[in-house]
Amino acid sequence: MAKTDSEDGRRALADLCDAYYEPVVAYLRMVLRDADAARELSHAFFAEMLGGGTIHSAERGRGRFRSYMLGAVKHFVANQRDAARRLKRGGGVAAVSLDDPEAHSVPDVRMSSPDAEFDKQWAVTVLERGMASLRTECHAEGRGDFFESVRPLLTGDSTYGDQGSIAAVCGMKVEAFRVAVHRLKKRLRQCVKDEVAGTLDDPASVQEEMQTLFAALGG
Repeated sequence: MAKTDSEDGRRALADLCDAYYEPVVAYLRMVLRDADAARELSHAFFAEMLGGGTIHSAERGRGRFRSYMLGAVKHFVANQRDAARRLKRGGGVAAVSLDDPEAHSVPDVRMSSPDAEFDKQWAVTVLERGMASLRTECHAEGRGDFFESVRPLLTGDSTYGDQGSIAAVCGMKVEAFRVAVHRLKKRLRQCVKDEVAGTLDDPASVQEEMQTLFAALGG
């Protein structure tokens, strides 16, 4: 887990915060039911996080940065709600409404919970970062064109029947093409695992966190 007592630690924390920006926004969007307010509050949250504020007193989730960030944003929202209540009692007006939506409306059982939305966006972001790492690797190795051609197969955006036509474009026989795509999928999985491992104190937790990731993506 990133520490903030060195320049490298601060850079690592900034990179992790960048990776968790969209998950935090997804969580706040569910809590506030307002996309603009969610973005606004997320900026305040990360400003405090990167500034080394009191947010660091939040529970660190036993070494999982995902759990730590979710706990930290909950802690931040609770503090903001307390501040908003104090402003109201003193005659002030809060810039962003932090009233609990559950107190004013009936929950829609079809909607995901804020925690589930956080995990889902976390999983999507980790997958995107793993894909970006693989793309950089392939281009550095001179396989950039192949990567761009097969990317739909890696992300599930293309159907099985498309493999033949893509193989022809790549100038490969179908069987050799399938083997190459299979290897690239394995490499993508490793890139995703590397992304996950970078957010954990204990390497033994990687597989468990990968299971959480796939569950959040819906299998």
